[in-house]
Amino acid sequence: MASSQAIAAGSARFPKPEDRTFQYGTAGFRMKANLLDSIVYRVALLASLRSRKLNGQIIGVMITASHNPPEDNGVKLVDPMGEMLEGSWETHATTLANASSDQALAQAFAKLESDLSIDPQAKARAVFARDTRESGPHLVSALIAGFEAASVEYTDYKLLTTPQLHYITRCLNTKGTPFDYGKPTEQGYYEKTAKAFKVALGGRKINGGLTVDCANGVGGPKLRELIKHLPLASEGGIDIKVVNDDVVRPERLNHQCGADFVKTGQRSPPASQSAPLERCCSLDGDADRLIYYFLDKDSTFRLLDGDRIATLAALFIGDLSRNAGLGEKLKVGVVQTAYANGASTSYITQDLKLPVVCTNTGVKYLHHAATKFDVGVYFEANGHGTVVFSELALKRINKYEPKSPAQASALDTLKALTQLINQTVGDALSDLLLVEVILAHKSWSPKEWDLTYTDLPNRLVRVEVPDRNIFKAIDAERKLESPPSAQGQIDALVGKYKNGRSFARASGTEDAVRVYAEAATKGEADELATGVGKVVISVANQYSHHT
Repeated sequence: MASSQAIAAGSARFPKPEDRTFQYGTAGFRMKANLLDSIVYRVALLASLRSRKLNGQIIGVMITASHNPPEDNGVKLVDPMGEMLEGSWETHATTLANASSDQALAQAFAKLESDLSIDPQAKARAVFARDTRESGPHLVSALIAGFEAASVEYTDYKLLTTPQLHYITRCLNTKGTPFDYGKPTEQGYYEKTAKAFKVALGGRKINGGLTVDCANGVGGPKLRELIKHLPLASEGGIDIKVVNDDVVRPERLNHQCGADFVKTGQRSPPASQSAPLERCCSLDGDADRLIYYFLDKDSTFRLLDGDRIATLAALFIGDLSRNAGLGEKLKVGVVQTAYANGASTSYITQDLKLPVVCTNTGVKYLHHAATKFDVGVYFEANGHGTVVFSELALKRINKYEPKSPAQASALDTLKALTQLINQTVGDALSDLLLVEVILAHKSWSPKEWDLTYTDLPNRLVRVEVPDRNIFKAIDAERKLESPPSAQGQIDALVGKYKNGRSFARASGTEDAVRVYAEAATKGEADELATGVGKVVISVANQYSHHT
């Protein structure tokens, strides 16, 4: 049981910075590490409420700031099945984080306990981990103080990737049930992943090695651990060359490396030093994003981003389910955001003949939409994504009796994929093994993968505006509802270009609007983006002037 006195006393050690308002979003709380003490303490209190509300189920807490610079950090909660915190509880996180004093915090806690009908005597349990940032150990002390003030039983899993903590949280909560997800340890994660990889590979040969840029983050040491469980190429497995795995110097994190650096800069990290046509990929700082790339024979950089990974996975899983005799019984679908390249959407709907759903930007929206399919594939263009198998799909896959050796072989591979893929959240380590399995089965180099479709030329521009809040989007952020007249002007511009598409979306963090445009040629995509940018500035000034 948590007493108001203990909560207020603990809070006094971690005072809230004045004149700061905090907001819990898709990434949890994320900012400069020196502002986080009070927030981390209060997140521990929220975890106690969430666990008690769910009858003592275990809640995960991850301290990380992913692809952000080394001086930042963050904290987010993981629900019992390894999914992100339920949306309605984000408001409660924000409420506690913004309580103005120690007493106000104790009162806010008591009010939430009462409003949510939580039994204060119920058991509360949590697990937590952190990435390699220098500020991590200090923030852990604030987290533990919060757990102790709120009488939470907790386990510290030390350094983990974000997806590993999601995996462990789900394993702990499903242990001893029909939905047992695996051994709830870091070792258990490696064993499950490696075993599934070997079965999914099914004796196919992986051509050449893979260079993995680990963003000088926690993914480096964890990938090296995973490699110990994987067979080498000479043993019918894979040779992985690890680069950018310096976790001794915290300032190296995400510096000239990592998925975000590659995606944004459209170039290889200097350390990868790969030859033409060699496969390379980059993780982000907490190893939940993955981007592939290679140099073609002329040493031109070619990016294989989240859209490409999604189409590759959808192609393979669609083929496997048909070849296993389950084509009619499994509805495979792909979830994208408005930022997905139009060519990838056409390829999925026209070539793969699979349904596509578009959602708002943010993993929680994609994951939720993916669960509506029997097999839902989702990846954001930035490389964050996974494949989700419904309970019904898993039942059908595991109970189906194959009618031929070919069906049996496809079914074995499909079963192995349900074990290889981390269904709780995007996981760069299991995603990269998934990609390697698919390329081996298809005997493809990255070049063949790249040739599946040609991206439409596109441009993303940032436009500063006096007030971003006047821009309200609808239709999965593809159209503007306000300011009035804005969408009509955008539609008129888009209509002038072949394969034209454009949308404007307000930033979630700054007074700026991001304009995305694509068209048949690079010049036209640039022209369209510039034109829509001018419309945004014009209506922003006009609307601000009227108000």
